[in-house]
Amino acid sequence: MPPHRRAYRPTVMGTRGVVTSAHPLASMAGIRMLLAGGNAVDAAVAVGATLNVVEPFMSGAGGIGLMVISRARTGERVVLDFIGAAPRAADPARCTDDELVGGPKSCATPGNLGGWLAAHERYGVLPRAGVLEPAIALAEQGVPLTFKSVDFFTAARATLARSREAERLYWPAAGPRAGAVATYKDLASTFRQVAEGGAEAFYRGPIAKAIARAVQEAGGWLAEEDLAAFRPAWREPVAIRYRDCDVASVPPPFSAFQMLETLSILEGFDLGAWGHNSVEYLHHLIEAVKLGSADRLAYAYGDGVPIAGLLSKAYAAAQRARIDPRRAAVSEGERHGRERLPGQIAEGHPAKFENEQTTHFACADGEGTVVSVTQTLGVPFGSGFAVPGTGLVLNNILKWTDRDPASPNVLKPGRRAGTMMSPTQVFRGGRFVMSIGTPGSYGILQTQPQMLLNALEFGMNVQEAIEAPRVRVYRDRLVDAESRIPDEVRAGLAARGHQVNAIDDWSWIVGGGQGIARDAESGVLMAGADPRRDGYALAV
Repeated sequence: MPPHRRAYRPTVMGTRGVVTSAHPLASMAGIRMLLAGGNAVDAAVAVGATLNVVEPFMSGAGGIGLMVISRARTGERVVLDFIGAAPRAADPARCTDDELVGGPKSCATPGNLGGWLAAHERYGVLPRAGVLEPAIALAEQGVPLTFKSVDFFTAARATLARSREAERLYWPAAGPRAGAVATYKDLASTFRQVAEGGAEAFYRGPIAKAIARAVQEAGGWLAEEDLAAFRPAWREPVAIRYRDCDVASVPPPFSAFQMLETLSILEGFDLGAWGHNSVEYLHHLIEAVKLGSADRLAYAYGDGVPIAGLLSKAYAAAQRARIDPRRAAVSEGERHGRERLPGQIAEGHPAKFENEQTTHFACADGEGTVVSVTQTLGVPFGSGFAVPGTGLVLNNILKWTDRDPASPNVLKPGRRAGTMMSPTQVFRGGRFVMSIGTPGSYGILQTQPQMLLNALEFGMNVQEAIEAPRVRVYRDRLVDAESRIPDEVRAGLAARGHQVNAIDDWSWIVGGGQGIARDAESGVLMAGADPRRDGYALAV
């Protein structure tokens, strides 16, 4: 048995605040803000910027993100959308598939820095220079490379080779080594300019000029006009009722509705009676994921997503009835494919139910503000294109669009790529219960409901919910399952037609969750972090 009930790590607890992120130094940056008198938003901005230094392969100012903020004192719940659009010059006819995978044509407009600063301007209480100081200090003085960091650096060797500047920044002559200290002085200089000049310096000042010049000289599309036009957007969350809880996440055009639809479908089953990660439970989970995925592929990328129908209880019941309890169905998979498989699951018809009325970190403070953030470069080190003199690596978000004109997610100028990022918060009786989120591309929409159900259905604390073994569903009947799921369960799934592939006991393929929960009686804050990566939670 694990040493902490069903977890190998303890659940971290505090009364003044908690921070959980993909790296201990980033979590410490957030804690420093709380100790300095800042709030959860100040902490989140410090964490986001510091992750650019300590987790540069996943997170950075050159990426995009989404944020959910709830405030107990006012009852406010908002979403901050800082997803950058495709450049105005983007043209699917003037690029290859490989050019969308990485390099200067794969970049959408960077949004993370604009998002951090917009949240700070509205809700932060500490000076802008103060929340950026931990990232600046670490970039200048150096950070030790972890064993997991070296794994990601090594796996992204080909991506880093896409630009000499990326290689200079992240691939030393002898290669990356755990315990070696890396410094990023150009990035520190960029953050100092932002500390002084704010978003204007990044999007309409010398940094913007450097980004656009470098991209266009390399044959890419991103221009000064694209950067100057960027504005984060404040939105209302979308939510469902799951038993006695409200589960809130990000609205369309983002794809969190797949996760919410999956939960709604499963709500109609007695999951607890089946038992956690039993054959019966996993079979129905997998099938519900397939139904939600088919709807995402059909509806997420068009105009007027029928969200009321997709999230209605009547539609969930209709979708639930399509599940064969004894046989795996055929799935189109995670993204558009022109070729249809025999017997492939089709989308449902949510419009009939209109009237029935997608790296992750989180911070909470003692005043009841909770901030949940998912942000990304696209893949490790994003485009692999680094801008000389800035320390910035740009995203490859256009990889998540298609060149095929038949795809509902075809690349268009000014279009935002469909993102699976889904920072989520749960409330009961109007009071915050938990925040949960994960990186993982399309897998986000499958990992997220599994972690939520671990807590809401199976009574796990936040650390247990994150550590529990997970599955991921792909095209046809293929399923990845962490090998901690017993042999007999995997055999039982195979007997129902699932093609089960056993992956590592603790695999990053199924995400890297971070979460926060609140004790309903005492108000104590609890945080958990995923050992599948360098995740770490801290509390005060």
